[in-house]
Amino acid sequence: RVLDGCIVIFCAVGGVQPQTETVWHQADRYGIPRITFINKLDRIGADFFHVVKDIEEKLEAKTVLVEMPLGEGETFEGIIDLINRKCYKYSSDEGDKPNDEPEEVPIPEKHISKVEEYRESLLEKIAEYDDKLLHKYLHNEEITHDDIKRTIRKAVIAAKIIPIFCGSSLQNRGVKFLLDGVIDYLPSPLDVPAIEGVNPKTEGIEERKPDKRESFAALSFKIMTDPHVGKLTFVRVYSGEIKKGDFVFNPTRNIRERIGRILHMHANKREQLESLSAGDIAAMVGLKNSTTGDTLCDEDALIILEAIHFPEPVVSMAIEPKSRADEDKLVNSLAKLAAEDPTFKTNYNKETGQTIISGMGELHLEVITDRLLREFQVKANIGKPQVAYKETIIKSVKQDGKYIKQTGGRGQYGDVKIIISPLDSGKGIEFVNSIKGGAIPREYIHAIEQGVRESFEIGALLGYQVVDVKVELYDGSFHEVDSSEVAFKMAGSLAIREGLKKANPVLLEPMMKVEIMCPERFLGDILADLNARRGKIVAIGPKGKLQVIKGVAPLSEMFGYATSLRSLTQGMATYSMEMSHYQRVPSQIEQKIIEKVSG
Repeated sequence: RVLDGCIVIFCAVGGVQPQTETVWHQADRYGIPRITFINKLDRIGADFFHVVKDIEEKLEAKTVLVEMPLGEGETFEGIIDLINRKCYKYSSDEGDKPNDEPEEVPIPEKHISKVEEYRESLLEKIAEYDDKLLHKYLHNEEITHDDIKRTIRKAVIAAKIIPIFCGSSLQNRGVKFLLDGVIDYLPSPLDVPAIEGVNPKTEGIEERKPDKRESFAALSFKIMTDPHVGKLTFVRVYSGEIKKGDFVFNPTRNIRERIGRILHMHANKREQLESLSAGDIAAMVGLKNSTTGDTLCDEDALIILEAIHFPEPVVSMAIEPKSRADEDKLVNSLAKLAAEDPTFKTNYNKETGQTIISGMGELHLEVITDRLLREFQVKANIGKPQVAYKETIIKSVKQDGKYIKQTGGRGQYGDVKIIISPLDSGKGIEFVNSIKGGAIPREYIHAIEQGVRESFEIGALLGYQVVDVKVELYDGSFHEVDSSEVAFKMAGSLAIREGLKKANPVLLEPMMKVEIMCPERFLGDILADLNARRGKIVAIGPKGKLQVIKGVAPLSEMFGYATSLRSLTQGMATYSMEMSHYQRVPSQIEQKIIEKVSG
């Protein structure tokens, strides 16, 4: 969300992975310029040109090769620079010369025709982005390396092309050329257009240019808890300037905060700064209430920048402190971890008396619990991972909700009539106000909506969150004296609770996108195992000497899959898994889940 440009790293053996596609599409959505680095070219099975083809086909990217490898796998020994027609060879680890200092050597005879072919392709692809270079290319005039670099930079910043670098980061081969590519091709903050945001007072769109003379505007994009300085709030500054000790306004939460210190972070080192200005990224100390996705700005020039959207957690587990002494420690530690990671959620289940933690997968929760025990020194008992199911409805119903309370003094009166109906998958909760003729005064509508939305947090079937439901408020009545916001909020809540029971509630389960790479001889066993896990095969195809299986499977059936896959394939298969969508649980499985949870 805060990047001006990025490097996307691909494995020379694995190529484009499912997670790569996810982050690539995120970069597409935000129009982020990128360069790519094909890494691990020293590994057996590395295939540079296959990965390039993979990037072009799967990610629909327009690539240009600025480098190509000198050898692959065990024979990988250097890099050929296509722009300058130069070859750089790395020495072996033996001897006095450091491995990361390459020696310039003539391009081997067997590679010359390929170098010319790919250089010509590079010129042809970039010529359309610069009139001067196009003129030179069409008239066979000399094209300098400055012409090429200028045009590539222009096209990369416009997110039109993707330059490809290569090497082996483990052996520090090609990394310096990649870092030069960051300087040469990725945008500086001044190359990026002005950021847009909403003025909370006028609700109009406003711009902030990357200029220190503009009003201050920044986005908080990461929270970190440091044992020495406390809470660190990482910010990206889009405009203006701020000094340590200054006050900033957080329009997202409507609060004023003071900046205690400003730190420039260098991995495990940090440097104190006096001020920050447009284009800077740093950490602030002293912002107690600001969190990930909040905007910080001048109090007299309010703006709210686009927030960061996070996926919903899909796996939950119970956690209990081992002793009373650990209770407070656990609560405080979980609060710090939840502040750092917006995809990690905690809540307290009143019925069971347990603290429930939720995250994006088994590994995510493993890391969280490991940090609790190791970093925060909390002694706790941890339950088995459980699926974070959701609920929805499959039938439309009309429902009344009345809240009438008469005590000695003023009473409470709220009366609503609603229609609850199912929505398409992924639509969330929709509230529609169809009240006509003032049956319910306008000032109570927001309270009704609040009561409705809060009631969807606990479903009628098993108490899971309810999604994909439309609620239409079409009628009701009020009392001149006894009606209040509280009464109408309660009426809305009661209507939902009763209506959900009648609207045929059903369970939804998270479905995971799975990709498995395995030798062909294990294909049958893996397919049979996936089928037994209620998996659906989407595609099977070769990738070098391996077979790639793509499919979708319910998360509930995929716990411990890493161990099963290892035993099925003698440890020779690998897999990756990511959240895809929520889908209705088959009725016979749903019944088993209800019996298990109900107990």
